Amino acid sequence: MTERPKIKVLLIDNHPLVIDGLKAVLETYDYIEVVGTAGLAQAGLDIGRDTRPEVVLMDINMPKLNGIDAIELFRSELPETRVVMLSMHDSREYISSSVMRGAAGYILKDVSTDEIVLAIETVAQGGTYFSSGVVDVLMERKSEDDADPLTPRERDVLGLIVSGRSNKEMAEALGITPATAETHRKNVKKKLNIGTTAGLIRYALDHGISLKTR
Repeated sequence: MTERPKIKVLLIDNHPLVIDGLKAVLETYDYIEVVGTAGLAQAGLDIGRDTRPEVVLMDINMPKLNGIDAIELFRSELPETRVVMLSMHDSREYISSSVMRGAAGYILKDVSTDEIVLAIETVAQGGTYFSSGVVDVLMERKSEDDADPLTPRERDVLGLIVSGRSNKEMAEALGITPATAETHRKNVKKKLNIGTTAGLIRYALDHGISLKTR
């Protein structure tokens, strides 16, 4: 039986108890390797350069450099690393800012360990992950008169796009051909006039479009 590849994870949080507890729990999973911990975003970036993690779990409120501002640094210097914000804040502003800076996910600190692990697995495979509490906040504040120009099928397509699905995976999920999936992908981007993944994720969250988990 082929051994499952390990997912390298870096933890950044200025609360030692959070770091120690999360590290202890994640290390019980044989396919997750915690390659480093840091209490400051800049120190985490230094560790990341040496360890090249697949996933970074990072808090927002930290001294010197906050987590949201640090997202761009990670994306610039470690483009293959996916950043997931792990925060106690369910503010729409924090969530939207994180997405626009390039975060692959946002989960609240009161979620279960299983959900944290699911988030790690999902973003490591190229998807995005937002905990149910985060989506609920955005849904509650969504303007009722904010018109959505997408058809139901296009909403499904957008949910798959922002979750990192390939045309083949999208085709299998929707029962269409990969060529048709690619056409849908282009049409959605053109209709919304949004070319970036960050922009599409923000649109999906703002309009209550379900992000498909793997």
